[in-house]
Amino acid sequence: MKRPADRRRSAAPTAPEPSPGDAVGLRIEVEVGPPGHGGFCVARHEGRAVFVRHALPGERVVAEVTEGDSKDSFWRADAVEILQASEDRVPAPCEYAGPGLCGGCDWQHASYEAQLRLKGEVVADQLRRLAKLDREVVVEEVGSPFGWRTRVQFAVDPDGSLGFRKHRSHEVVPVEECAIASSGVDEVGALARDWPGMETIEVIAATGSADRALVVTPKRGEQMPYVGADVKVSVLRGVSRHTHVSGVQRIHGRPYVREVAEGRTWRVSGSGFWQVHPAAPDVLTEAVLDFLKPEDGDVALDLYSGVGLFAAPLAEAVGESGAVLAVELDRQAVRDAAHNLGFVDDAEESAEFPWVDLVEGSVEDVIADTGYLPDHADVVVLDPPRAGAGRDVCVRIAGLTPRAVAYVACDPASLARDVAYFAEAGYELTELRAFDLFPMTRHVECVALLEPAQR
Repeated sequence: MKRPADRRRSAAPTAPEPSPGDAVGLRIEVEVGPPGHGGFCVARHEGRAVFVRHALPGERVVAEVTEGDSKDSFWRADAVEILQASEDRVPAPCEYAGPGLCGGCDWQHASYEAQLRLKGEVVADQLRRLAKLDREVVVEEVGSPFGWRTRVQFAVDPDGSLGFRKHRSHEVVPVEECAIASSGVDEVGALARDWPGMETIEVIAATGSADRALVVTPKRGEQMPYVGADVKVSVLRGVSRHTHVSGVQRIHGRPYVREVAEGRTWRVSGSGFWQVHPAAPDVLTEAVLDFLKPEDGDVALDLYSGVGLFAAPLAEAVGESGAVLAVELDRQAVRDAAHNLGFVDDAEESAEFPWVDLVEGSVEDVIADTGYLPDHADVVVLDPPRAGAGRDVCVRIAGLTPRAVAYVACDPASLARDVAYFAEAGYELTELRAFDLFPMTRHVECVALLEPAQR
């Protein structure tokens, strides 16, 4: 396991509350247009774009402006009265969904079939706008649209009640339940007590094991409370977003949970990244391997490799005559990946997969360093954060002339932009699958296959 420079990421500053503007509270009657990227639909009022939440295409609604100034080119609004409803409209199944309430779900007012269609239209629109590609996108259903979220971070209101923030706001809406939370989250019982002095409470319910964890983050100057739970649970202390420190501290229990996917058990520490939908790891791994078709002896790259979800099956596929380079910036994720990939006691070589090279560092830095990067790669997995990979990474990957790149994306705009960068470097989008791994919300997960353009 390699460790180049010591890189520590400081906590991101807290986003300021948006300035509302002098149009806030104005009620306008609009005809609603297509869905936009962000959980809203686009309408027009006197030449100005209005991004309307809680509306559906084709509806006529009274929209109340929630953000906007008379000089702005667009406003944000909520549909507060439905004058002409879409056939796709349904009563929101959650009492906390609606204008001025919880901002976690975006599409509870749409039938599930409509949600899939709307998300497909958004992905297609981003590809058309940013990558100049005209392609129909079908979003695939994955399990039930409710009770799926295995990791839930609750905000805490001034009285100590748990809830979720309003859309684009720091204001907390207290809740007694969450319709999309898994039963494992519910059984921990965090919602049944108050948490005065706390900033956030994250509940983690592992898939495939009985491991449960609570990450309790006190406000600055506050002490950790005594934590009792309805089930056996590990308790970790989180770090306030108002500090420049990252990581968690174990109070009692394991500092990690054990997740099961691909027939393997994975260690994921604290608030470390793991897909929140229980089916996601298997679904995404299957799609990636199907697209790449790794072969014995291949050289494979796994960039933004996290805890090793894709690196392990890649290593199994390429065998000891092949090689896998996995790159991840987050130090704790690298430690978890080392455990998951068979690196024992900080060893330089994996006991299970000696042909895997695990590097701690930013993908941007490592991929620019010829000391780490091979001269050629056969297959590449690219699973960047929401902001995407960016031009430099895409161009550098293309320069390694892989026969296939599998790009895993949770943001369609970032995906479309990076597809355009790959096109400039001679790679084209040949296959795309989209999965509804975040039902009721605006989010959609895509796996794209990029291959050398036919000339």
